[in-house]
Amino acid sequence: MGGIRVVARIRPQQNTELDRDCIVSSTNVDGDTSRQPTVVRIPSFKNENEVYSFQFSSVYGQTATQQTIFDNEITPTIKHLFNGFDVTIFAYGVTGTGKTHTMRGGKSLADRGIIPRLLSSTYRRCRKIEKDSGGKTSVGITLSYYEIYNDKVFDLLEAPEKRTVSGLYLRDNGGKTVVVGLTERPCESLKEFEKIYDQANVNRSTSATKLNAHSSRSHAILCFKVTMTTGDEIRVSTASAIDLAGSEDNRRTDNGKERLVESASINKSLFVLAKCVEAISQSQARIPYRESKMTRILSLGQNNGLTVMILNLAPSRSYHLDTISSLNFANRTKKIEVREIENEPITKGCSRAVPPLAGASIQRQPLRSVSSTLHNTAIGPKPSSRQEDKPAKTFSVYSDKPRKPSMSAHAARDVLKRSSPLKRPSESGSSAFHRPAKRRSPERGHRPSGVMSKEAIEDMIEKKVSNILATRAMDQLTAGPVPEISEEVQRRLELLEQKIDGQDDGREQGLTFLLMAKQHAVRGEDKSALRMFLLAKEYFPDNAKLATKIEKLQGKLKERANSKGDGCAEATIDVARPKKAIRQTETVAEWQDSRAGLKQVGRSAADDDYRDEIGGDGEGGYESADSFRYRPSKANAGSEAAKCSASAAEEAAKSPRTKQLLHIINSRDVGQIRLLAGVGAKKAEAMVEALCGGSNEGDDSCQVVMESLAQLGHLRGVGTKTVEKMRAGMVG
Repeated sequence: MGGIRVVARIRPQQNTELDRDCIVSSTNVDGDTSRQPTVVRIPSFKNENEVYSFQFSSVYGQTATQQTIFDNEITPTIKHLFNGFDVTIFAYGVTGTGKTHTMRGGKSLADRGIIPRLLSSTYRRCRKIEKDSGGKTSVGITLSYYEIYNDKVFDLLEAPEKRTVSGLYLRDNGGKTVVVGLTERPCESLKEFEKIYDQANVNRSTSATKLNAHSSRSHAILCFKVTMTTGDEIRVSTASAIDLAGSEDNRRTDNGKERLVESASINKSLFVLAKCVEAISQSQARIPYRESKMTRILSLGQNNGLTVMILNLAPSRSYHLDTISSLNFANRTKKIEVREIENEPITKGCSRAVPPLAGASIQRQPLRSVSSTLHNTAIGPKPSSRQEDKPAKTFSVYSDKPRKPSMSAHAARDVLKRSSPLKRPSESGSSAFHRPAKRRSPERGHRPSGVMSKEAIEDMIEKKVSNILATRAMDQLTAGPVPEISEEVQRRLELLEQKIDGQDDGREQGLTFLLMAKQHAVRGEDKSALRMFLLAKEYFPDNAKLATKIEKLQGKLKERANSKGDGCAEATIDVARPKKAIRQTETVAEWQDSRAGLKQVGRSAADDDYRDEIGGDGEGGYESADSFRYRPSKANAGSEAAKCSASAAEEAAKSPRTKQLLHIINSRDVGQIRLLAGVGAKKAEAMVEALCGGSNEGDDSCQVVMESLAQLGHLRGVGTKTVEKMRAGMVG
């Protein structure tokens, strides 16, 4: 048993990071700088005077090279790989800490990562073994490469067009997790591997985030199988290099919709990995490996072989909490014990030992050809002439069943009478045993093959049907008479049927007109409200409350028309029904939408006058004569009647909040105006200048007076949004 070897690596600082923000350092326990550091130090997040220390197998600082890490940590595992041990190497850390750079590396020779260096050393050792053995040992390498994206397994050696939506499936085989349908390609040289590996990395899912321009969006697993053949002995060992995706904080990465889904899958799998490590460290009975495909494949503590974990850390203060979390995870991981068991060699061409044909250990009787036993029906010793004519046995078949004891002479004679001449007796000189034939019971006799005629079948069916009908009739009699339905219940059922069939005499359509009228009344559109009430009256002619509302609206409109002294004529109200009938389904749908709209109209009448003022004349129209969908009408600049109605509506419907806002604006006091919401000192001065019209402060003849919010919205430097902000900020 051995533990997981944990190696920590601190990445170099980026150009945007400052030296004063570097909080992660490496050192030794005794402070000796000549030896390789083994301790990571980081201050506490709450109290920087308190420093945490984490000890690992090795710690590499910001100046460590790829070659140094490979020579010290990965090279010793290659000899174990050729001795029959499985090797697992995986990189763990937060996003942006250099995991992919550690495993894959760059294109230059010095920047090559662990994976290409591992394959290069493996190929060199293969050639050395073949050369030292003089050709007696051959070594082959088979490559497979896949990713876990959104908790689905995809083959990277295949084109993305060939992928299925569900991905590949996982199965358990001999205690190991295998991927069903995974492509395995033999690689004869390092150049062939580099070509396949580069093409597969193009198929891997990567994307840019705020923290990493080339962030890995999946866990990548590269497996290469080393097969050594020496004569009849075959030894197989597997090396797995895993590049895990880093955990992400979506508040810092600014992920979009698709990136959020990927981030959720990555964080879930890493959380399950942390749960597995926690369960192993606490020696729990159940380890939740199967809750994620990544943990099921990695199987920490379950695989037999050597495991090396490379912990990638960021030195910057912006990763403070993430770095402490990664260090705690690695500290628990190093305590996991792994069984370092060598894979057993497989011997090809192994045949099972054949037992001797004679002696006490024989299990089966020899099988001879049928021709030699056709006329041999006697039991016991035969004449010598017959034994000389018997052909020699050419083959033998053995049974795993033990031989039964010999039978008595009487039983043997009984069997002999019923035995077939085609059955082979035992050898001469030994008591024969034949399988007894089945005895026919005398009481059963011979069963005739019963073939039923057509008439018999029809009679049987008729009897069964009559029995079923009689049973149902008896059940109905015992159930008792059905009670009659009362007239009130019958009337309600008829009303329900009418509503379901759409024959409710237009009541739903009348309700639609009433709700539309209420909407117009809330917005202050009296003419449109009156028109809807008059249309609804046709469906509710005896409703006194509706008639009272119509009279009030008509009187209100007449008073408004009489109060206009400049010749504004009262507009006639067209209450004609639309030419096309509204279908019942459309009416109910619009009625439901109207109800939803009324619920959302949670504002006071004081909030409506502003919308009426900036919207034009406050009155709306309809898209067509056949439609009941309301469309606000645009004000006509040349229409004197529209101007009159607009001014009358503004004077009648000004709220205290609107009056207070206009009073503050017309006061031209910069100190009060700058206190309004959305107005600063410069905008307040500009508004006062626009109100004064460029004249002297003492001259009030050229000063502009704001009488409505719409007029205020057209003031220079003030827009509709500014007016809304100012009015919303007023305390009513």
